[in-house]
Amino acid sequence: MPLTSNAIQTGSATAAPRRRVFVLGATGTIGQATVRSLLQRGNEVVCLVRPRSGVGGALGKEDSLKLLAGATVRFGTVTDPASLARDGFQGEHFDALVSCLASRTGAPKDAWAVDHQAHVHALDAARAAGVTQVVLLSAICVQKPLLAFQHAKLAFEKVLIESGLTYSIVRATAFFKSLSGQIERVRRGKPFLLFGDGHLTACKPISDRDLGDYLADCLDQPDRHNRILPIGGPSPAITSRDQGDKLFELLGQSPKFSHVPVALLDVIIAVLGTLGRLIPALADKAELARIGRYYATESMLVLNSQTGQYDADATPSTGSDTLFDFYADLASGKVAAERGDHAVF
Repeated sequence: MPLTSNAIQTGSATAAPRRRVFVLGATGTIGQATVRSLLQRGNEVVCLVRPRSGVGGALGKEDSLKLLAGATVRFGTVTDPASLARDGFQGEHFDALVSCLASRTGAPKDAWAVDHQAHVHALDAARAAGVTQVVLLSAICVQKPLLAFQHAKLAFEKVLIESGLTYSIVRATAFFKSLSGQIERVRRGKPFLLFGDGHLTACKPISDRDLGDYLADCLDQPDRHNRILPIGGPSPAITSRDQGDKLFELLGQSPKFSHVPVALLDVIIAVLGTLGRLIPALADKAELARIGRYYATESMLVLNSQTGQYDADATPSTGSDTLFDFYADLASGKVAAERGDHAVF
C-alpha cells in the first residue's frame, strides 16, 4: 500500500531505544549500509554471514569482520535452520530481525531457497529468540509478479504478515549499482544501449546509504509498522535515456545510442527456454533473460492497481543521494561500481 506522503524523512539517530538486532544479508552493499545505520542509532547488532561471502565468495572471515566493524559477526549458513539456531541466534534473546538477504541470481531454485525458505527458517528462529519486530527488504517489482524470485518474495511476505509480529516490508525501487553497468562501455566509446526508445521505463533510484537509513528507522517509526512500504530516492523519475544522456555529459562525449528491440529478448528467451528442457543450465539462463526483459519493460515505480499504470508521483522518496551524483563519482573514479551477481543493464 502506498504511503500518504511522497517525501519521507529519516528519524533521529539519538531518540531510539537500544535494541538487540539480528541482521541477515549484512555483507551486501545495502546490508553494510543498514548495519552502519543500526549501529549509529545505538543498537547492538549481530550478523550471521557465510564463512566465504560476497560476490563469488571473495570475502573471507577477516574481510567480513572489517566490513561490519562495530557489529558482532557470526559465521554460518542461513539456508540451514540448524546453523541459524546454533551459529546465529545461539540461544540468546533478540528484539528485532532485519533482513537484506536476497537470492544472488533470481533463478527459481536459488530464489525459493533464499527469498522464501531461508526467510521462513529465520523467522522461526527469530520468534524462538524473542523477536517481536521484523524489517524485511523486498522489491517494488513484486507488485507485478511474473518471475520466480518475485513469487518467492511474495510468498514470504505473506508468511511474515500472518506471523503476528510487528513488520515493515520495504519494497525498494532501483539501486544505483544496478543502473551503472554501461559506464565502462560508454567510456570506451561504445554506444549506450536502449531498449525501445529509451522511455519504456522509469525509476526513482535509491542509494545504499539512504536505503540503509530508511530500513533502520523502520524499527522506531510507528507509522512504518505493519505496512508495505514502497520507497525510492530523492530525484524525479529517471528513464534509461536520461541515464545515457547524463553519462555522455559527465564523460564529455557526444551522445551515441544503440536501440535494441524488445522482440530480440523474446527470441533469446524462447530459444533458451526450449534448449533448457534438455540442458538444465540453459533453463536458468532463460530465467535470467526473462529477468532482463522484465527490467527492460517494467518501471520500478508504484503500480496503480486500478489503471495498471506506473505512477511516479505516488512513489515515495527518501534521502539526499542522487543517481547522477553517483554517476559523477563513477566518471571521476572516486568510487567503483560493485554490481554483484544479479546486475541488470
